Amino acid sequence: MKIAIYARVSKSDESQDPDNQLQPLRRFAQAIGGEVIVEYVDLASGGNSDRVNFLRMLEDVDRNKFDLLCIWSLDRLSREGISNTLGYLERLKRNGIALKSLQEGWLDTRDEGIGQLLLAIFSWVAQQERKRIVERTKAGLARAKRNGKKLGRPFGAKDSKRRRRSGYIAYWNGKNNPPAKI
Repeated sequence: MKIAIYARVSKSDESQDPDNQLQPLRRFAQAIGGEVIVEYVDLASGGNSDRVNFLRMLEDVDRNKFDLLCIWSLDRLSREGISNTLGYLERLKRNGIALKSLQEGWLDTRDEGIGQLLLAIFSWVAQQERKRIVERTKAGLARAKRNGKKLGRPFGAKDSKRRRRSGYIAYWNGKNNPPAKI
C-alpha cells in the first residue's frame, strides 16, 4: 500500500516541530506494512487552504499517487470548518484514497459507519478552536495597545506586498494621509 503523510504546525519553533507528528506516522505506516512514498509538511495556519504542501497534496490526490493519507489529527489537516473539511474528505474518497488519523482512532475512512457523523462533529470543533485562537490573539493585541505598545510594522518596502494583498495601495509618502483602502 502506498502511503502519504501530511503534517502541519503553526509555528516554527521547538514546541511545534513537525517531527513530533512525522515520526509516529512513519512508525504507523511501517506497522501496517505500507510504504511511505511522500510526506507533505506545512508550517502554516490550518485556517485556510493556501498552504503550499497542502495544495500539492491535493494535486497528488487527483493524480491517485497514493492509497492512504495519514495525518496526526483532523485539525492538522484543516481548521476551515465543516464544509471545507468534508469537501477535502469527499475529494479523497472520490479518488479512492482513504484517510487515517493517528490520534483519532475513529477517523479511518476505510471503515464506514459512525465515522462520518463524528467527522462532522470534529470538523466543527476544529473550526471553533480556530475562532478561539483568533479571539485570544485579538484580546492580546488590544491589551498590548492599551498598555501603550505600538503595534504593526512600519510602512516600507518589505510591507508593500502585504498591504497590496490586504486591499491597501502599496505606496505612501509617509507624510500626509495613510494609504487609501481600494
